[in-house]
Amino acid sequence: MPAKSTTTTNKTTAADPAPAPAAKEEAKSHFSAAVEEAKAGAAMLGEEAKMRAGAYKEQAKVKGGDFAAEAKTKAGELAVEGKAKTSQALSGLSKLIEDNAPYLDDKVGAKYGDYARSASRSIKSTADSLDSKSVEELGDDAREAIRKSPATAVGIAAVAGFMLARLFRR
Repeated sequence: MPAKSTTTTNKTTAADPAPAPAAKEEAKSHFSAAVEEAKAGAAMLGEEAKMRAGAYKEQAKVKGGDFAAEAKTKAGELAVEGKAKTSQALSGLSKLIEDNAPYLDDKVGAKYGDYARSASRSIKSTADSLDSKSVEELGDDAREAIRKSPATAVGIAAVAGFMLARLFRR
């Protein structure tokens, strides 16, 4: 005789409004992954702009003269472009999280939806702050952060370098 197989499903009913722990963990996992991906993307864009600016600066030292002014201008344009792209990416992420907060309310509870809204506001605030500052001000802020915590700066640079190496290896 063939063996009968039985399957069970984990469904929530109207009488049981608490979402399944697996659904909560999955939602937390997706949310955390989205936030981490956004942070990594923003950091990568910033590092890319810095690397390009550094490359142009080095070329300017070698060639000198008029090329130095041209490279400085180009590096400034790239830095401004990188800042704008980073700000746009953060604003987009903020909007995405805000749009998905009601889904979190329904699937895993209002508490997690509120966390998402709070994270969305924080990311939006960061994007607005980035928009409001000039590239020079951001550079000054970065130098100050490096002076305060050089070990963290070295760690971030190492991670960014590893990510760029993986990106360009492909």
